[in-house]
Amino acid sequence: MITTLPFVKDFIGLFYPNLCVACDQNTPVHGGVICLPCQYHLPKTKFHLDRENPFTERFWGRIPIDAGAALYYFTKEGRTQKLIHKFKYNGKRSVGIKLGNMYGRMLKSSPYFSQVNLIVPVPLHPRKKQKRGFNQSDVFAQGLADEMQIPRAPYALKRLEMSDTQTHKSHSERLANVAKAFAVNQPEILKGKHVLLVDDVMTTGATMEACANQILSCEGTKVSMATIAFREY
Repeated sequence: MITTLPFVKDFIGLFYPNLCVACDQNTPVHGGVICLPCQYHLPKTKFHLDRENPFTERFWGRIPIDAGAALYYFTKEGRTQKLIHKFKYNGKRSVGIKLGNMYGRMLKSSPYFSQVNLIVPVPLHPRKKQKRGFNQSDVFAQGLADEMQIPRAPYALKRLEMSDTQTHKSHSERLANVAKAFAVNQPEILKGKHVLLVDDVMTTGATMEACANQILSCEGTKVSMATIAFREY
């Protein structure tokens, strides 16, 4: 087994610095992706501490969810947007894993997520997954599953249609855009499970609602939700 001496790592770091993905300035502690100042200043929601919160309120009167939470608030041009952009579009999978580990530690200490026994990511259409190289929701789910010691089922749902971008659509337009975009792929895995449905960012909740409806069509299922970020209207 070949090991790299500390001074060699330091020398390499002069030319290829491991900078924080949220601020591009500071160096994270060994093995990390977010520096200590950003860990302190990133806007945590603390939604996992309350049964009813702005995340769950977004689904009132629409679908029954058991619990819902997000790690950070999403602000345009903010640090959260920067780290998610690097994770999704710069291929930094380690960011998603670390965020999943971090949030998994919080969720497993919350009584509202203690009954979850399966983690399911929002699926990508195969063409989009091939283009990007990975499903960012599944990478985040992997980090959660590792930390919470709960199985994950990356193929329990499938995406049937590659719908238009959701960015500039209203909630009703988003919901119509994805209403028939998802289907259950492995009903035997979902049956009787309390599923934690996972995505990267929650805005109107249309995508997660469409996925949750598919999960709830399976016998004896419950749904909770978790995302990296929550975008306020």
